[in-house]
Amino acid sequence: MDNPKQKTVLKVEKGDGSHHTYSQDEVSSFCDHINYYLRDDKDVADVLPLNPETNDMFVKVGDGILLCKIINLAQNGAIDPRAINVKKPLNIFNENINLNLAIQSAKSIGCVVVNIRPDLIKDRREHIILGLVWQIIKIQTTKMVNLKENPFLIRLKKEEEEIGDILKLPPDQLLLRWFNYHLKEAKSQRQVNNFDKDIQDGEAYIILLNQLNKDKCNLDGLTQDQENRAKTIIQNAEAIGVPKFMRPVHIVKGNSKLNLLFCAQIFNACPGLTPSQDDYEKTKMLQEDDDPESSMDERVFKMWINSLNIEDGYINNLIEDMRDGINLNRLLEKLKPQTINWKNVKIPAKSRIIKVQNANYSLEQAKTFKITLVNVGGVDFVDGKKKLILGVIWQLFRLDVLKTMGDQKDDQILEAANKKVPEAERLASFKDPKAKTSHFFFRLLSSIEPRAIDWDFVQKGETLEEIESNAKYVISVARRLGATVFLIWEQIRDGKAKMLAVFTASLLHFAEDYKVAKLGNAE
Repeated sequence: MDNPKQKTVLKVEKGDGSHHTYSQDEVSSFCDHINYYLRDDKDVADVLPLNPETNDMFVKVGDGILLCKIINLAQNGAIDPRAINVKKPLNIFNENINLNLAIQSAKSIGCVVVNIRPDLIKDRREHIILGLVWQIIKIQTTKMVNLKENPFLIRLKKEEEEIGDILKLPPDQLLLRWFNYHLKEAKSQRQVNNFDKDIQDGEAYIILLNQLNKDKCNLDGLTQDQENRAKTIIQNAEAIGVPKFMRPVHIVKGNSKLNLLFCAQIFNACPGLTPSQDDYEKTKMLQEDDDPESSMDERVFKMWINSLNIEDGYINNLIEDMRDGINLNRLLEKLKPQTINWKNVKIPAKSRIIKVQNANYSLEQAKTFKITLVNVGGVDFVDGKKKLILGVIWQLFRLDVLKTMGDQKDDQILEAANKKVPEAERLASFKDPKAKTSHFFFRLLSSIEPRAIDWDFVQKGETLEEIESNAKYVISVARRLGATVFLIWEQIRDGKAKMLAVFTASLLHFAEDYKVAKLGNAE
């Protein structure tokens, strides 16, 4: 049995004298996770396996390759593999752009990366690296815990709730409900409300696993002492297909992060439920994407809002999370502090009347941003009118992205950008079909940093396949320079003019920051 004494390292930060601690148990588990999922990846064969009992991970993420690889585990295609510099030895420039790519791509999949910089990762700031790796692994492990991927989760809805209430729940809350659903089915009196104290004695795990598979997971562990029960839990979990990243000591200690991941792994291996026709019928609206453009906008706006790191304002489902007006007020306050008088916002908003009042108040305050709010009211937010909600969020998004450039129109943005690219690649407008080839954006990025692009990967853009390939690559190229990109490759492929204008503006703004940073480094 592992030593149940908490293994913790005390880290004294350089310069400011502050102290940070991190859990060696989490380091060990994350190393095991990375070793398992990347065991066949030739690009990282020289650094794997990581030693889970040392600071190996903190050293080997320093060139950015490992971080990029686990981000693609969390969301397939988040990073174009061609944009990762894997040919070693890497010089400082290539290490930095790998780390930029990792940080900006982590932001795009929902990680909070405020104050995370390449130099801090290269300097082996353990708490920063561990915090980032935790977020990435959590996203990977819990990405199937949602209603769209698993319609049977609709059964976790309480009688007084609507489907929208389930859509708003983050994966950890859904997992707790799923756990309790099976405990109830097993006629157990146990209930779990957290991933530490409530499952620390292991009894709930024993009951859950038995309910999921009675042939492979018996109830004998209930009569064992706590440490041996934890061993039995791990063995039973392995028997139903759960990878071995959890150790008995993690259960005994009640490590909430590791228990959340373990619970998600059990769910992924054996949820114990299969979707019924009734489940599909109730979640039919989620299975039919009748408006791909709106769906793309939702993904972009969710990425943007979550990047702002709004306290208590993390977005799981954009439309549902905006319906009670609370998150719209939080967004406005983040964009312009002291905009909201919180005495006028009711939290939580349980009744329809309160939700409408919250939404009306937020829209009234939104007028101070000088955005167009014709024919949209609080009731439209409460009723989940997607196009109207997206219309309001779009205007706030554009204002925020362009705030450093003043009130520029699209034609002014294009004029400034066209001056930086060869005449043959210039666009007549953002609706110009040439924009879909991405050549305009490649040339704009090359004007910022000539070393940014490997031109061997850039295709002519004459076929749909070439257009998609260039779109994926150019976004990753922008991110590896350090640019924050709120755009998905499908929007380049489809020539979405309004998003291409914002993308161009953000690159122009980034160019100024990049120039200043280079001058500073030169000095």
